[in-house]
Amino acid sequence: MRVAAAMTIGVVLTASPSGNAVDDFVAQAKKAQAAGIRAAWFSQQFSHDAIGVAGLVGREVPGLAVGTSAVPIFARHPILISSQAQTAQAAAHGSFTLGLGLGAPSFVEPVFGIPYDRPAARLREFLTALRSLLETGGADFRGEFYTAAPPLSAGVPGATPRVPVLVAAMGPHALRVTGELADGTLPFLAGPRALSEHIVPAITEAAERAGRPAPRIVACVPLVVTDDVDAAREAAAEATAFYDRLPSYQRVIALEGAAKAAELVEIGDEKAVAEAIRRYFDAGATEVVATQTDLLGEDARDRTWRLLGELAG
Repeated sequence: MRVAAAMTIGVVLTASPSGNAVDDFVAQAKKAQAAGIRAAWFSQQFSHDAIGVAGLVGREVPGLAVGTSAVPIFARHPILISSQAQTAQAAAHGSFTLGLGLGAPSFVEPVFGIPYDRPAARLREFLTALRSLLETGGADFRGEFYTAAPPLSAGVPGATPRVPVLVAAMGPHALRVTGELADGTLPFLAGPRALSEHIVPAITEAAERAGRPAPRIVACVPLVVTDDVDAAREAAAEATAFYDRLPSYQRVIALEGAAKAAELVEIGDEKAVAEAIRRYFDAGATEVVATQTDLLGEDARDRTWRLLGELAG
């Protein structure tokens, strides 16, 4: 079973609850690469730093693309994110992609004590300053939300090529900003219909109007290969219930014609999951990143990774 050779399939790695988290990420990345997977992605938690982990894994596992999915911009600054991203790019020798997100009010206001207001406007300022920093090593930006005017060079030697920037944008305003200022989008729980009818047209039109190249559409898809579908459905319902309470995800789930996030978890044998992945590419995804592959433990995860490696071969 194969997807077109130009298409990339990656996987989100999650740390085990015990041992050294960084060592575990590196070991998992090596295992994923041995299975034929081309890219490893890392979600931002309140524990480990996703950009730092991606840079370390990129250095320790040459040839494996690495990225973040995704680092929220609230409570972060473009200068600091630029420094982190360029350092990761230098460590990974050019294989790093920075994935950013808007996060959710429940993870911003009560946690950092800052208001979650006008996220699309904040994103525009963040990306404007960040692009200058990544492309020129400096910035002279003064906006409503951010000032970015470092007095010394903010470039990192060896951070080439320029760090690609994706945004986990799914709403119309965020997609427009992302199309104009970033390199693509990184949607999660956006099914094939939501991609083809809403996300891909919106971001592509915005990129075209801004004179930018066609955007990367990196679809993050929860999936697992298993014969125990009932157990996987139960695990998926528990693992994704949080997203059913977030308005941004409620909207994109509804665009797919689903009522709950768990309905968008692709579960089944190799043939069923391979067909599901193909539907995402047919809908306009340029890359697919598998998430939640460990829903049923390591055996099912390893079986899932073998399929992903075959499809990416």
